[in-house]
Amino acid sequence: MTAPRRNERSRRAILAAALELLSETSYPDLTIEAIAARAGVGKQTIYRWWRSKGMVILEALVDSAGEPGDMALPDTGDLRADLRTVLRATVAEFADPRLSATTRAITIETLADDVLAEQVRDQLLRPQLSAVRERLRAGRRAGQVHDSVDLDLAVELLFGPIYHRWLLRNGPLTEAYADDLVDLAMAAMAAMAPGRSRLEAAP
Repeated sequence: MTAPRRNERSRRAILAAALELLSETSYPDLTIEAIAARAGVGKQTIYRWWRSKGMVILEALVDSAGEPGDMALPDTGDLRADLRTVLRATVAEFADPRLSATTRAITIETLADDVLAEQVRDQLLRPQLSAVRERLRAGRRAGQVHDSVDLDLAVELLFGPIYHRWLLRNGPLTEAYADDLVDLAMAAMAAMAPGRSRLEAAP
């Protein structure tokens, strides 16, 4: 079945309205009807183009993030400093009550909606994590990351603990925490030799 053709002006109005309302109210209180009224369209238009409120918000967030190329990490030549910049910004977003509430609500929706979960992964998370992987790849070329390091695993090492702490609320999300994660990851990425574990490499 062919997807309904979208009017670009209406699409942008809907996404802008969704983000505006999200800044004024909580995610659970945000409704399709309110988005439609703010955008000046019928709610049937929104339901024709999106399956759920979560998908409207996801597309608005993806659009506001810009093109995938815009997500490239800074490269000052100092990998540790660049990763600290990125992880500090990440923990700041998760520590922000309003941003965190929206992210948590969408995360809950993905548990019951496989299509939304796939879109969140492919449209929002994967471009961001790929940008980090490319910065690590540049760090490898500069001799700051060992050739044996699995870069995808290194990205998980950097961001996995943040998601874990955020989901379980088992500790503060601070700049100091972000810096400690970077220091731990840098130590792991720099010293591993091919075929040797950290325990085997220890004196």
